[in-house]
Amino acid sequence: MPDYHDHEWGRPVVDDRRLFEKICLEGFQAGMAWITILRKREAFREAFDDFDMERVARYSERDVERLMTNADIVRNRAKIVSAINNAQRARELADETGSLAGWLWSHEPPPQDRPAVVDRHYWDNNPTSKASKELSRALKRRGWTFVGPTTMHAFMQAVGMVNEHMSGCVCHGQIEAARTYFRRPG
Repeated sequence: MPDYHDHEWGRPVVDDRRLFEKICLEGFQAGMAWITILRKREAFREAFDDFDMERVARYSERDVERLMTNADIVRNRAKIVSAINNAQRARELADETGSLAGWLWSHEPPPQDRPAVVDRHYWDNNPTSKASKELSRALKRRGWTFVGPTTMHAFMQAVGMVNEHMSGCVCHGQIEAARTYFRRPG
């Protein structure tokens, strides 16, 4: 996954659709290897109307059945139903607050809650964070599913809310620079 690591993972994302996609894909990834989901990402995009929240929120039981027959995606009924539910919740959030991105980025951890050094020890001992636990609780209170603290930690890493590239990784400095100049929504 060098291309994903070098050019996408950890770079700040502000687009509502891409953020919704990431939450869905992280939910589908639960219990599986990320490479499996990454290899199926284009099929997921096609199957879920490019993660258009408006369209996915209107999916019916017929759509669930259609998705359950699609061998190109993960055919887990609970995760498919969750993606539809979360689309409905995302629309509510965007309607209420102005954007999904603004609400999600309001949960970015402050600098003092981020690790000073990201090394193997940090990675091995921190599958969640204070911020991912708080984001998970906030989403669950709003009716979201498949958004546990570990899943939300992976989400926050993927969309650049935290920079958890290893401190010696060439991407670490690039992500810090991107985060410095990134204009947070909201």
